Order: sequence, then C-alpha cells, then structure tokens
Amino acid sequence: MTASSYTLSMLDLVPRLGESTYEEALRQAGRLARHGEAWGYKRYWAAEHHDLEHLSCASPEVLLAHIGAQTTRIRLGSGAVLLPHYSPLKVAENFRMLAALYPGRIDLGIGRAPGGSAHTSMALSGNYLGHVADLPNRIRALTELLEDRYRYEDVPVAARPVPAKPPVMWMLGTNTKSSGFAAEFGAGFVFGHFMSEVDGADVLKSYREHFRPSAAMREPHSMVAVSIICGDTERRAQELAMQAQATRGTTGRESSNQHEPKNQHESNNQHEPNEQRKRNEQCDSKERHGMPSSQSALSVPQGQGMLKHVITGTPSAVREQLLEMKERYGNDEFLVTVPVADYEERLNCYRLLAGESAPIL
Repeated sequence: MTASSYTLSMLDLVPRLGESTYEEALRQAGRLARHGEAWGYKRYWAAEHHDLEHLSCASPEVLLAHIGAQTTRIRLGSGAVLLPHYSPLKVAENFRMLAALYPGRIDLGIGRAPGGSAHTSMALSGNYLGHVADLPNRIRALTELLEDRYRYEDVPVAARPVPAKPPVMWMLGTNTKSSGFAAEFGAGFVFGHFMSEVDGADVLKSYREHFRPSAAMREPHSMVAVSIICGDTERRAQELAMQAQATRGTTGRESSNQHEPKNQHESNNQHEPNEQRKRNEQCDSKERHGMPSSQSALSVPQGQGMLKHVITGTPSAVREQLLEMKERYGNDEFLVTVPVADYEERLNCYRLLAGESAPIL
C-alpha cells in the first residue's frame, strides 16, 4: 500500500491479547493478513519466538502456509527465521516449498536473535552462541542453496522443490553487523527502528554503500520496521498507548522472564567443559552488543523497547512522522507492528494507517 510516496507492510508478532487462547491468536493472524490484503498492504510478515507465553508463532513457515491459502496477492514472509537455530538446507526447502505453493509472493526474512530464553535456545539448537559465531557460513550456505550452487564436500546438493519464482531473502537487524551481512550476501535489509538504540540513518547508509549485487537482488532494498499506535483522535491514540504500557507491566515482563536462568551462561549444559563454557561466555559478551536480547521488544508484544520508540498519533500526524523518517533514512517502505492490547483496536490502527474508510470485516 502506498501512502504519500511510501509503502506500508505488516509485521505480526502474533500476540495473545487479553485472555485469548493460542488458537484465537492464530485465527487473528489470518484475519489481520486478509484485511491487510484488502487495504493494500504490500507484505504480511510473521515473527518467530519460542516458549514465550504471550507470543504464539514458533514456526512462521507453517503459519504462512495457512495464511497463503486465505489470501491471493499480499506477499508473505518471516520476520524472522532465526537462522542460528536451523540447518540452511531445511530453511531453503521450507521457503522454496512456500514459493512453489504461492508463486511470486514469498519473502525469507532471517535474523540472528535467540527468540526466547537461554534455556529454551539451548533446548532448541544446542550451542546457540556457537551457532551465532558460525552465522556468516550459514548465510552463505543459504544463499547458495537459493541460487542452486551449493555443494557439500564438493557434491551438489539442491533444496527442492525448485520454484519458478524463488523466495527473496532479507536480513533483519538493528546495527551495522546485521546490515553488513545483508550487504555482503546481496539481500534486502530491514532496520528495526522500534527496538534500536543506534542511528538508523548510519546503519542504512552503510548497507547501501557496501551492498554487493546478487542473483536475486541487483540493487540494495531496505525497509524500516516501526511500532505505531494510531487513533481517530490524538487523545484516543494516547489512551491506546497508555493501555499498552499498562499491559506491558503485567504481560511483557512475565513472558520475557519465563524460565530465564539467574545467569545467562547457565543455559549451557551444566556439565559442559570449562574451556567450552569460557568460549561461550566470550561469544555471549560480543553478541549482546550485536543483536537484540530475548527481553527486547521483539520478544514481547508490549516490550519496553517497542513503547520507547513507538510512533503515536492521528493518521495525519503519523504520516508526517513517517515522511520525515523516509527522508532521513532513505527507505521507501515501512514494516509496521501495532503494540495495542486489543485485536479490534489493532485492526483499526492498520485501517487508519491505510487511509481506509471501509469497516473492519
């Protein structure tokens, strides 16, 4: 959807709002995507989280397959598949399968955050921090698989099925380390404005300056992920923001700290050799400054980081702020998440941003 020379897309954290069940949260995800398509949003992306009580999507690819059957045009993507946890071959196979089912509509967004507590990350993929250190090799392998040039021990290995229109790869992040990966491997880049403490203009400038063309992307393409609370009036927008803040106090901390060890390094096997433990601690120290933690805004629907950077106001006021950001950041598209505490209000916010007068279905 284009509004005053910028494009809008959706980022859904798939939250459980109020007393809703996981089933209801997933049903609302499909409802949001259908409305987004009707209102002209370009993309619907689903986030990935693990063992967080108030977030419902541990497998974006499964949810996207479900939503693809309910829609016809809107692009579908992951925001993001947490690549350190997975085999690049399996990720490529999953998203090529989606691309074969829904030709020309699939985006493969990847990230390097844990997506859950330290214990959960270890249960999911073992030595998570070691996998993060190996991330450049994983991204390289994923790129080669998507371009049909991957070899294992000098033997060709293909990710099948091979769709006529392959998925488009994007890297999500908040700093030059993530943007550097996107630039090096010729992927699109999404800057997470709503959860970043650094200057996005510098990060995006670095991405464009260092971008290397790839088979899938000849020129750099960037989006900015923003958190927006929009109301019919300024007063209503502020009321919604206050409700979100109140909800964060009871919901956000509860879910982000669930099963969190007293010491992050306790997530490593307690019988792990001391040398391995030291290497993991060194890696952990570096990664804390290079990626969002499990308690970041992407981990809880009303996280502190999200509300700190939320854009709040009437549709016209929000559009003015987005135009100012577009001028500063040099992006043409915004990936929007809405951290309100009610599903109907969330839909209405997206409707107002789209400039639509049609009722919510």
